[in-house]
Amino acid sequence: MDKIIILDYGSQYTQLIARRIREQHVYSEIVPFTITADKVREIAPKGVILSGGPNSVFEEGAPGIDHAIFELGIPILGVCYGMQLMSQELGGKVQPGERREYGKTEMTVVPGNELFKGLPDSFVVWMSHGDRVSAIPAGFKVSATSANCPYAAIRHEEKRFFGIQFHPEVVHTEHGKQILSNFVFLVCGAKADWQLTTWIDDTVAKLKAQIEDDEVVLGLSGGVDSSVAAVLLHKAIGPRLHCIFVDNGLLRYREAEQVEEMFGKNLGLDLTVARAAGKFYEALKGLSEPEAKRKAIGKMFIDVFADEARRFKHCRFLGQGTIYPDVIESSHAVKGPSQTIKSHHNVGGLPPDLKFELCEPLRDLFKDEVRAVGRVLGMASELLDRQPFPGPGLGVRVIGEVTKEKVELLQQADLRVQEEMKKLLSSTSTSTSTSDFNSLWQTFAVLLPVKTVGVMGDQRTYEYTCAIRSVNSIDAMTADWTHLPYETLAAMSSRIINEVRGINRVVYDISSKPPATIEWE
Repeated sequence: MDKIIILDYGSQYTQLIARRIREQHVYSEIVPFTITADKVREIAPKGVILSGGPNSVFEEGAPGIDHAIFELGIPILGVCYGMQLMSQELGGKVQPGERREYGKTEMTVVPGNELFKGLPDSFVVWMSHGDRVSAIPAGFKVSATSANCPYAAIRHEEKRFFGIQFHPEVVHTEHGKQILSNFVFLVCGAKADWQLTTWIDDTVAKLKAQIEDDEVVLGLSGGVDSSVAAVLLHKAIGPRLHCIFVDNGLLRYREAEQVEEMFGKNLGLDLTVARAAGKFYEALKGLSEPEAKRKAIGKMFIDVFADEARRFKHCRFLGQGTIYPDVIESSHAVKGPSQTIKSHHNVGGLPPDLKFELCEPLRDLFKDEVRAVGRVLGMASELLDRQPFPGPGLGVRVIGEVTKEKVELLQQADLRVQEEMKKLLSSTSTSTSTSDFNSLWQTFAVLLPVKTVGVMGDQRTYEYTCAIRSVNSIDAMTADWTHLPYETLAAMSSRIINEVRGINRVVYDISSKPPATIEWE
């Protein structure tokens, strides 16, 4: 199987590069930037990509590269920081730019570059850099320029080295997928021989080999990731999988009952439900800072989960639904120098008496790939198409201190948001085509720690504000706010204010990621 490897220099978009290459049915793997040339030779990739990153190549301690990698005869593509590092390593110069360049930029192509074959003479790309190459190495040619960047793209035709100062992996770059496709197929000569069906067969075989005759305990949240992980593990080891669902009191309306029905009764998994809402509310008392809340929820989850897991004395493995975005955003077992955005809610740091070995069958997949795996496994679309839900649940959608009363308020507000979205997406009479929402990722309510004055009838009110958040995305690494119809927003607002006692104002969040994140906390 042909493979492209990506050296991770810490860009929040590194996983997107891998995802875009997999879309071409070529397997891609992210490796630490510290990888040696001997290890690269052993992997024998068809091509190497140097990712972007937050550092400057000339600052002390900046991530580097084993120079011998440039002598292996393998095509190399440097992206942003990767281009600057390659230029510096091969004799060019990098310096701070006169102007930083962030966002959409018009780029002009110099003819004769395989990387831009079949593309227009100029198009918009996504720049994100403060430094720039000021002198290219010997043997390199200019492939593209922008108003602020004379070396927006460069190439060494004989060595098959390419550098681009922009990010082709993000949706904001026009023709970005084609640029990566040109590198993978025209430059590297890779074959499109990676399929999810093959991945499933290989993963089930690996799980059987890893687990052997032992048992696995898995924290089941009812979300897509843990659900697909559970079904995949069940396919591999059957009844030796034991699922534990922790009802933390921070779930969506009636979610605990729905999970018990779906997994325990319908799918026939061995399921234990731990009802522990009171413990979580007590742990959250007095906390308002997002990371403090996440950590408190995570610690309590571990305590409750551990109590239940001790009943399964023969379990050697801990199963988790960890996926790629979890890894990159939390730097959990990170493969490069990425910065922590927020900590994620996975089962980690269990007590010493629970010496589980980790089993994470999905950790190299993106959300849409996880859903595709679930479909191949025959899972119901009503489960697979569920919107992502954060591990800490409504604990990070109640902004500020979390109480039972606030959670119940938010549950009722969010229920009405979901009901109105269901009407919109199923309606054939709406003036907006539902095809406009094919990339809809999440729509949910957030309870703000802000009270405002209102009037209902002849009475003054002083109640909470609710925010509605809706985003379009492919993989959660970037996201744009959804242009919901005014009629839908009006219906959500009217129902929340009139039917949920305690909320008298509704606002709509029109922030994109970046710079915002999808969740508020």
